[in-house]
Amino acid sequence: MQSQEVAQRHAPASSRNQDPAVDVGRAEAALVEHYPRLVRLAYLVLPPALGRKRRVLTAHALAQRALPRGRKQRALIPAQSAGRDGDPGYDFVRLRVLRSALEASEPRKGLPKLSQLPAPLPQVWGLRLFPRSGGADELALDQKLSALPGPARAAYVLRGLEGLADDDVRKILKAAGVTRTESALAGANGVPAQYALLASPEFDACSLQARPTDLMRRRQHTKAAVAAAAALAVACVLVALPGGGWGPDGAAAPAYAENPAAVAALDPAKVRRVAPAAWRTSARTDFSVWPARGPLTGDDGLLRRALAVWARPGATVRVSATPGTFTGGPAGPPQLLYAGDVDAARVVILYDGLRIARYAEPRDGTEGAALDFARVDGATGAEASALVLGRSDGNVRYLTAPWVKKAAGRDLTRPESAPTALTLTDGVTSPLDSPALRAGDCTSWTVLQLTDGSGTQLSSDLGELVPAHLTAGRPGSTGEATGAEGLRAWAPFACSLAAERAAGVRGVNAWAFAEQPLPDASGDGQWVCTRAETWRGDGTAALAQFRTPGGPAGAVVARGTDTTACGPRDPHVLAGVLWKSSGGHWYLLAAGSRGVTSIRSSGGVTASGQGQLLVAKAERGARAQLTGTLEGGRKINGLH
Repeated sequence: MQSQEVAQRHAPASSRNQDPAVDVGRAEAALVEHYPRLVRLAYLVLPPALGRKRRVLTAHALAQRALPRGRKQRALIPAQSAGRDGDPGYDFVRLRVLRSALEASEPRKGLPKLSQLPAPLPQVWGLRLFPRSGGADELALDQKLSALPGPARAAYVLRGLEGLADDDVRKILKAAGVTRTESALAGANGVPAQYALLASPEFDACSLQARPTDLMRRRQHTKAAVAAAAALAVACVLVALPGGGWGPDGAAAPAYAENPAAVAALDPAKVRRVAPAAWRTSARTDFSVWPARGPLTGDDGLLRRALAVWARPGATVRVSATPGTFTGGPAGPPQLLYAGDVDAARVVILYDGLRIARYAEPRDGTEGAALDFARVDGATGAEASALVLGRSDGNVRYLTAPWVKKAAGRDLTRPESAPTALTLTDGVTSPLDSPALRAGDCTSWTVLQLTDGSGTQLSSDLGELVPAHLTAGRPGSTGEATGAEGLRAWAPFACSLAAERAAGVRGVNAWAFAEQPLPDASGDGQWVCTRAETWRGDGTAALAQFRTPGGPAGAVVARGTDTTACGPRDPHVLAGVLWKSSGGHWYLLAAGSRGVTSIRSSGGVTASGQGQLLVAKAERGARAQLTGTLEGGRKINGLH
């Protein structure tokens, strides 16, 4: 077990170095430490007309060219307080990156500058690289920034990403070669101050997705060069085959031959539509019995674009998928679940039996279209009761199953509070606060509560198309988290769901597996294990969490990945924490689930005890390994 201290920590404040001379070592250290931030800054300032792939590569190239060439170079640092903790090295490399990005935004006059040349390194052949797709807010902000000149974009980014005051922004822009700084600030004022969006994955040029370039064009470009060699190779293979048998592809048709099922998948007239009342007589409660809803289900042009983009997304389409989800086209005509206007976008949701595909385009065109995928194989009941239609202004809208009668929002951190009713219009909910879009400290966690003929269920938006189903109870006999006991179990640990965002999570269970009397008459501590199951099977995460009396939230003290612990295959768990009592003494606390008959600690703390609880005196910073014995003699290790 890797021990963790449940106590406050106070980091010493760093001093500021006022020396404006920056040597290579200091600049390099700043570049390495803040490389992702510098690349993000360059990506945001570079002109969007370059295209997403070239912006990514150019942003990395500009950051890597930012080091001074000599042993020591006088840095023109406009304001020491404008750096990262007052570091002149960071001020210097940021200024060089900003100056280069602004030069790349200028129209060419005569010979191009170094920053306007294609980036020699880094370079990736045969692949298009681009950041992960964001939501409608990020798309709208990117479009507004693209309309600004380079200096105005730079002013907006320095304000929002770097958190600088206007005086510091003026000084930095002037040092970067901008002569009309007031004009740049005025231009930045024309874009709403949505600065939190600048830190989203939409603008992270270090966390990338990869897609192949135009395979057909590459094939055509190389076809003439290899035709003679290919013909010779085919002839040699056919001569060598006994009896003139088949070649490596057998009886397959030529590459790029039309497949009838693939062609049918692109025809909006062949899209499957389920009757509105089919779910009432079906033995299944999954996405296959959802009817087609929305005011644009008859818009063949919209459906044709959605199907075509699914089959072959263009270079400007932002594609995202939950981990382990295939992003290729459908094998045949998919099922239509929804087509309509959602906030500032037209949205189409399709289902092919294994995946949900969500296509979204702006209402005023198709530039900036997005395509999102999620696995839903085996989804049924509560797992197939809601889909995310769209996110905007910190809220999320859901499309619910036809069997859902009522929808509400509930703050999971406040079990005694009443749910807030949501309106349902043709299965679409009114906007609900989304914890998946929230940054900063977690003070609440709003979840979706749905009521159908079998009861109520809770689901949480974790940044994907399908919300995660929340349950509570011992693995193997879990129940819905809507009961009083389930809500109390989740309340102190709701914010730990943030660790499962964008991980392809299918459902999360909270299990209060032990209560432990604390030394020095400090009350009782609560142990809970939250286990997240994924749609793909692997990547499961089990978190052991501990809460002291009066504490507003639990603390994660141990984590297991791809483990059977705390799950239906192995409903046992063991965890420990290094804890400081109100009397100032340090203890090792360990707890196991029901069925643990003894616990032994080794390493930094040597102790043992009977039963499912262990308390031992310890030194601050000690590390220990835990071993538990189950009824029957089997050993289990503690999560760490």
